[in-house]
Amino acid sequence: MKIVKDQIGGAMRIHKDLTPAHWFTFSLFEQLANVGTDIARTIQWKQNGNSDYSTKAFERALELLDFTIADPKNKKGTLKEILRVREALVDHFMYDNEYMTTDEYWQQYFFDFNYAAAVERGR
Repeated sequence: MKIVKDQIGGAMRIHKDLTPAHWFTFSLFEQLANVGTDIARTIQWKQNGNSDYSTKAFERALELLDFTIADPKNKKGTLKEILRVREALVDHFMYDNEYMTTDEYWQQYFFDFNYAAAVERGR
């Protein structure tokens, strides 16, 4: 995966219309549910044999996760877990999967945030 540097966040922006200020208005549940959407796409494209689309979806997920990490409200208590999730995702999708996670594990992990975000919104 090629990462290009720029002055915002240290890497090339994929979600060019998404500002940190807007992202920070989302709850942690909503942020991680959105990350999970791109992880689901990563898995779907990988299963369909399209590694290019899978990689692009994963890059989008990492960007959203990096926005989540940068969110000041997530600095207390949850930052360590979010950083661990990022590490495990990179291990699963880019390296040797030393943590031995599965696609199904990640789908369930992020589904729980979708559910929590829906409950939070009153659905």
